[in-house]
Amino acid sequence: MIADTSVFSLDQETMERVEQRFREKRRLARAKEHELFGIFHEEELTEEETWALKFLYAYMPVNDLADYEGSLFLSHVRKTLEIRKEVPWGDKVPDHLFLHYVLPYRVNTENIEDSRGILYRELAERTKNLSMADAILETNYWCHEKATYTGSDLRTASPLATIRNARGRCGEEATLAVAALRSIGIPARQVYTPRWAHCDDNHAWVEAWADGEWYYFGACEPEPRLNQGWFSPPARRAMLVNTRIFANYPGPEDITLADKWFTEINLLDGYAPTRTVTVAVKDEQGRPAGGADVHFQLYNMAEFYPIASLKTNGQGEATFKTGFGDLLIRAVKEGRFGEAKLAAQEGRIELMLDQTGYAEGTLDFDMVPPPERDGDGADAVPEEEMERHRKRVEEGAAIRRRYEETFIQEEEAAGIARELGLPQERVSDVLGKARGNGREIAAFLKERTPEYGEWPLRLLESLNEKDLVDTFRPALNDHLIGSLAVRGELPEDDFVRYVLCPRVQYEMIVPYRRLFQGAFTEAEIRAFKSDPSALAATIDEGWEVWEDLPNLKGRGNPAGTFRLKAGDRTSLDILFVAVCRSLGIPARLHPSEQKPQYRMNGGWTDVRSAESAVKKEERKEWGRLRLLRDAEAAPDAPAASYFGNFSFARLENGVFKTLLYPYGKSDVYDETFEVEPGTYRLTTGNRLKDGTVRVRFNYFTVRANELTEVALTFRHASLDIPVLGAVDRSRKWTLPDGTQQSIEEAAGAGAIFIAWIEPEREPSKHLLRELGELAEPFAERSVPVVLIGRDCRWAAAFREGSHKLPACAVIACDPDFAVLESVLPRFRAHEAGFPHVFVLDGQGRIRYAQSGYKLGTGKEALRIVTGLRP
Repeated sequence: MIADTSVFSLDQETMERVEQRFREKRRLARAKEHELFGIFHEEELTEEETWALKFLYAYMPVNDLADYEGSLFLSHVRKTLEIRKEVPWGDKVPDHLFLHYVLPYRVNTENIEDSRGILYRELAERTKNLSMADAILETNYWCHEKATYTGSDLRTASPLATIRNARGRCGEEATLAVAALRSIGIPARQVYTPRWAHCDDNHAWVEAWADGEWYYFGACEPEPRLNQGWFSPPARRAMLVNTRIFANYPGPEDITLADKWFTEINLLDGYAPTRTVTVAVKDEQGRPAGGADVHFQLYNMAEFYPIASLKTNGQGEATFKTGFGDLLIRAVKEGRFGEAKLAAQEGRIELMLDQTGYAEGTLDFDMVPPPERDGDGADAVPEEEMERHRKRVEEGAAIRRRYEETFIQEEEAAGIARELGLPQERVSDVLGKARGNGREIAAFLKERTPEYGEWPLRLLESLNEKDLVDTFRPALNDHLIGSLAVRGELPEDDFVRYVLCPRVQYEMIVPYRRLFQGAFTEAEIRAFKSDPSALAATIDEGWEVWEDLPNLKGRGNPAGTFRLKAGDRTSLDILFVAVCRSLGIPARLHPSEQKPQYRMNGGWTDVRSAESAVKKEERKEWGRLRLLRDAEAAPDAPAASYFGNFSFARLENGVFKTLLYPYGKSDVYDETFEVEPGTYRLTTGNRLKDGTVRVRFNYFTVRANELTEVALTFRHASLDIPVLGAVDRSRKWTLPDGTQQSIEEAAGAGAIFIAWIEPEREPSKHLLRELGELAEPFAERSVPVVLIGRDCRWAAAFREGSHKLPACAVIACDPDFAVLESVLPRFRAHEAGFPHVFVLDGQGRIRYAQSGYKLGTGKEALRIVTGLRP
């Protein structure tokens, strides 16, 4: 019989597993023994604190061991245990939930800060007299006051950085909301669909536990009740909704993957109809292939993305719970592979590991997503309650805007530029992007410009936009002074991009130049500068490779990785680049391959750091790829857009690795792509309105020192422009100046694009972004674009997001959405929510209608407009 301990109800088996994992992490982090583990003998710890710390350390990612110190984790543990005793529901939360969903310091891939006490002080008074469910709702109203949605790069900002920025992408909003809920002792987790099947992109939201039940909501986008959100309808079409837990988590939820260091659980049952599929993998002799990797792939953003990757068991099988849509299944073992489509109605598929390559040619097939489904009918929110909710949403947006008014504005930025003798436009751009961190950035410019001239500004301009929000003077000073000290005779462009710039991939920017410049002898530095492969050898031989959490690869900062003397492969590659730049050696990760390189004699040399002492350096000849226009393309064929409707990938060890080029890159016919020799697959997709994708694979080979030409072709999809209904063209909305305008007056005799939006909601913001990207083609077709909100008090919010809209765009308001109600064609549009998008022809007939979240709505509507009005 296994006895429980009084601390966190841990049974003996669990305690022994935690102790074992703890010892493994302590061995891995022996280079930082004192910084990480000194707290265990230097501080007076209670038994509860000891076990809480051991639990965190046992499953701590290698990059966290590298980047942070024990004092941070001790502070976090003590504050969390203290809060548990103070909040009214502290004794209601079982230890099982507390350990996995309250105690953890990490939510996503964010930088870790000692923020639990800060967030608690913000929320304690607001929530102390509420029920747990109402405290969750109140916390989300607070999150809405602090941040709103905006798209950004893949680096996840911390909760405090998101607050400083007053905005973030969905993963950052969810990270903030989870951290906020945990700070008041409420179990919470970020959940996400890795990729949608019916449209591009993905989404993250939050689940929180109250009184024995898990509820969901959209982070920073309050609803009057739990289990509501604009993403509810698309989630019913999801193929996976999951979350990752940093522990050996026993459930009770369905477990997709039980790794030694983390557990992935499948929550799809709570959102969509599900089926369990089985993939049986056999070798060439027909025997079950145990230990094969099985990738369950969706078409999304013009590539086939694995939403889950599992290993087969001893019987050669892998099972996966998913939705009722098509999947492309790929099984791989030791370089041999098999691949086939699993249709929505199928529950089992058999794959043979009998391929090692491809013959050149094309393959066409369709990928069908789960169908649209109606949700369970919920009781309508009483109008009085709904009005209170709308008022709180408006008040929250106003609080956030007042905070944003404290940012450095254009006039102040211009004064700073004049004071420092710097170009006003460039200074304004940098300080504007810095948002809530603008005064820190301005202080850096004021302190350093007198001595270093334009170089401080050049350093800031080399950073990503998000870096300006959470990078501070110690790091900026280190990189400025440290890089100028080693500039030498480098060409200016090489110096700025590959020495001065501290940004390598998606790691946190920290000071490291002085550290690295003092870490090696003068003789070693001369040797590294003469032959950077010697530095690669030093890293190969002195740093341990440790892989644990896939989503944290490359997130270790160079200084932490250096001190720990261990890291994942990508973090070690980033370390190589960072040390090179610190010593004045131009270096980078290859833009599309993400492999480390150094620049010498005008060219780039590949370096395979962190793989083996044998493969320290690999000089190879590359090939060139040129994409050709499709000479037989139909007039309505889509314009090329990388990650929009095409991508290409190279076959590596049985798996296609997509090459990384900028999202939306369209100048693809005007240049050749430098790529490694190998077998390639060009993927193109033409998505239909119901979400089905007409896919084309084109297999080809690139050889060293040769030019390979491949036609970029898309499968044809006929344009369907049905008549969905008709509207009264005399119906009127109100313009900002108070005058009224009818549909007929706005449209004239031609087609018109009309969208009712909620500017504070993510789906509407996606539409605004798409319209900005399509401003030119809308203008070329002289299409009236009308964007309508509930009332004219929202005009400021419209203007905030509309600066890149088509020049012909008109902002209007529709009090109580009276005109909208006369146009909406069906109930499902009500449930789907905003935006409600329509294209009307010259007779007022509805020729296109789309409600709710769907990336690509702008492009679909433009195709309809073009068909109506060539």
